[in-house]
Amino acid sequence: MQSYTIGQAARLLGVSPDTARRWADAGRVATHRDESGRRVIDGKSLAAFSVEIAQGEDDDIPYTSARNAFPGIVTAIKLGDIAAQVTIQAGPHRLVSLLTREAVEELGLEVGMQATARVKSTSVHIDRT
Repeated sequence: MQSYTIGQAARLLGVSPDTARRWADAGRVATHRDESGRRVIDGKSLAAFSVEIAQGEDDDIPYTSARNAFPGIVTAIKLGDIAAQVTIQAGPHRLVSLLTREAVEELGLEVGMQATARVKSTSVHIDRT
């Protein structure tokens, strides 16, 4: 499972590292130490926390986007025989993309991993980061 530093988590959540650190200090999101001694958050915990704060439980998140690219964290994947649905939480933005199962498998997408949703017209494309 991918883990994120406080700084990486802050960037994905659209807040400052100080805000992410305060949330961790307050126990809102669990952290642990990696082999280098840095405080990190596991991907599944960060995914769940990003959904929680996006539902309006925290007003500190800016409601802006960076043009048409939405870096975030994969919060859900529904696989069918041919098609798939991938949900990404990018700060306060929840983006859902319908794509082929093959594309999800080729990208190696999993809940808790970092990914970028790119929006063009009515299509959402997923880039693994």
